[in-house]
Order: sequence, then C-alpha cells, then structure tokens
Amino acid sequence: MSWGKTNKPSPIDSLIGVGSTITGDIEFTGGLRIDGHVIGDIRSTGDKPGTLVLSEMAKIEGEIDVDHVVVNGTVAGTVRAKEYLELLPKARVTGDVSYKTIEIHVGAVIMGRMIHEGEPRFTDKVIEFKQATGN
Repeated sequence: MSWGKTNKPSPIDSLIGVGSTITGDIEFTGGLRIDGHVIGDIRSTGDKPGTLVLSEMAKIEGEIDVDHVVVNGTVAGTVRAKEYLELLPKARVTGDVSYKTIEIHVGAVIMGRMIHEGEPRFTDKVIEFKQATGN
C-alpha cells in the first residue's frame, strides 16, 4: 500500500468476523476489518482518519464513507474514500466509487461511475488573445 506521510491508515482495532451478519448502520473510529456480512451504511467518525478493510469474504449492502478503504470483497452500494481507495483482485463493487487517490489491482471490478474528488488540475483562468492587425 502506498500511504502518504499525512495519510497513514489507522491500525485495525475492531473486527466483524466470518459468519457474522450485522443489520444496521455502523459508525466507527480508528480501524475496522470486516470478514462477515453487513446490511447497512458504514461511516468513520472522529478526528483521525478511519480505515476500513474488507476481506475477500466480506459482503456489504450499503454505502461506505470512510477516509481509507481497502476492498477485496463484495460491495453493493456507493463507496466514498475521502483519502485513499485500494481495490484488491477479488473486489467487486456495484455502485459509484469516489476517491482522492486510488489503486486498482488486476481482477478488481467496478460496475458504476468512478469519481475523482481531488484538487482540480485545470484552472478557470481565461486567456484573452489580442486581434492581429494586418497591414
């Protein structure tokens, strides 16, 4: 993973294990790893950037809004990675994906729009050209 100095991921301090099904929205701080099934939205809160890791066994039905997201499972819903998104080979996302920085491994599939949320590379400056005077 290519993390910038200011965008370090949070260590994983919570786990939703294989065989677990959670129905309802989840808000967390720090790091969360999901190996099970979540039916609901997932959001990170707090002052420090949150990290969400979805293993290849994870299945999410809902929206994700987290700073750092690593996906190797299935997501049916919008994914918003405020800083960094990594899609590993078994990632399957059905929904729009927005990100500031993205890394996509061979085999990952996105069925939706990809939306970059970084700084615009072009400015709205208009350059006026003077008319050529011919003599």
